[in-house]
Amino acid sequence: MEYKDHEGYTHDWVTLLPEVQLAYNTSQHPTTGKSPSLVEKGWNPLLPVDHLKKNLLTIHPTAKDFHDMWKKACDTAAKCIAEAKEYNKQKWDKSHMEPDFKEGDQVSMSTLNFNNLKGPNTMRDWALHYL
Repeated sequence: MEYKDHEGYTHDWVTLLPEVQLAYNTSQHPTTGKSPSLVEKGWNPLLPVDHLKKNLLTIHPTAKDFHDMWKKACDTAAKCIAEAKEYNKQKWDKSHMEPDFKEGDQVSMSTLNFNNLKGPNTMRDWALHYL
C-alpha cells in the first residue's frame, strides 16, 4: 500500500511502519505520562541518539549530523502532534456540547451494550432511567 504525502512524495507503508511503531512505543503519552514500552515491558529500547556521549570534546561529524537530524525530526513530530491535538480539540468542541441534565431528570439509555442480561432479565433496547 502506498501513501502520497502533501509534497507529492510516495511512501511505501510497509517500509515506514517499523519506524512509526518505534516512535509511537517510545514517545510519552499524556494519559499515563509514560511510553507504551515502559508500561508494557518496564523499559524503553535504546535509540541511536542514546549512544551519543555528551561529554566528548570532539564528536564525529557524521554522528553530529545524525544527532541534529534526529533532534529536528523529533521537534517536528512534537509540533505536528501538538497541532493535531489542537485541531481535534477544536473540531470536537465545535460539534459537541455538554448536556444540561439535572439530578432527577428522566433520560433514555441504550441497553445494547448490557450483554450480561440473559433470559427473563433482558431489557428493551431503550430504557428510561433517573439520574
